[in-house]
Amino acid sequence: MAQNRMSPLYANYEDLRSSEQPTGSDEYTIHIPGGVPHDAGAAAPPTMRHTPPDAQNRGFKTSENEPLGCMEWIVTALSMLVFIVTAPISIFICFKVVAEYERAIIFRLGRLSGGARGPGMFFILPCIDEYRKVDLRTVTFNVPQQEMLTKDSVTVTVDAVVYYRIHNPLFAIVQVEDYSTSTRLLAATTLRNIVGTRNLTELLSEREILAHHMQATLDEATEPWGVMVERVEIKDVSLPQSMQRAMAAEAEATRDARAKVIAAEGEKKSATALKEASDVISASPSALQLRYLQTLSSISAEKNSTIVFPLPMELLTPYLAKYAPMMQLPPKPDTNVQLPATNL
Repeated sequence: MAQNRMSPLYANYEDLRSSEQPTGSDEYTIHIPGGVPHDAGAAAPPTMRHTPPDAQNRGFKTSENEPLGCMEWIVTALSMLVFIVTAPISIFICFKVVAEYERAIIFRLGRLSGGARGPGMFFILPCIDEYRKVDLRTVTFNVPQQEMLTKDSVTVTVDAVVYYRIHNPLFAIVQVEDYSTSTRLLAATTLRNIVGTRNLTELLSEREILAHHMQATLDEATEPWGVMVERVEIKDVSLPQSMQRAMAAEAEATRDARAKVIAAEGEKKSATALKEASDVISASPSALQLRYLQTLSSISAEKNSTIVFPLPMELLTPYLAKYAPMMQLPPKPDTNVQLPATNL
């Protein structure tokens, strides 16, 4: 891009703009984009030296400085005569006005007549002069949606928007037939070419990088047309329904596997904590009773009508040992004992 801006074509256009600016003396400074200012008196490369703004210094050759033929002189004189005869009515026809954001390119008998005119008022001769206005404001257009094939053979639909403006009205009229249509078609082709060199993952995650790459490519291609691409944005990347379902299933399976791993790690940590708690409780038997009382307190706070509370058997051990003899049943008589026989 930098080499393109330092080409003789771009340098001549900057020289033309510098020569059109009024100066108070014979000394002047030429500003070159991307470099330092060059003084006119110092030695400079041949392509950046100040020359009069003729047709050859615009980067392309025109016939505006060629001598007029006999018929052209006659037609020009007749046009001026018509203007004089029809004055002052012709004044409203021959004087044109362009706004601050517009420039006018005049053609006299088909030949270029000077550079861009405006803003303000300018004069044209009737019947032999025609002019074309160029809007210098930023233009926005959507790149038409189109199905594209990525590098990994996935069909996607990409939607982008491009912002551009005219920085050289003369080139936009003379160098290209329709700069707007040409820029739109070139943007669609460039987007397709860039998407074809990227994988689907890169296309979804590196939109900003792709937009900058597309902007640089478009700006380099449209500079000879006088068009400057200011910004490119990739709005949306659409996938087919089958690909969306496949990617959703893959993402769901990945999340399920991750959830199972996290749950297993949680069970492992909880089991370790329970083991440590059981070791602490087993070291002190009263800790279990305190835990039961704490559980009873937490359950009663919920205002339940029925509370089932397990009573540890260790609390009844002293009472069972004291009343155990009283709770024993008397021995049963032995039915197998034989009585002594008596004689009747």
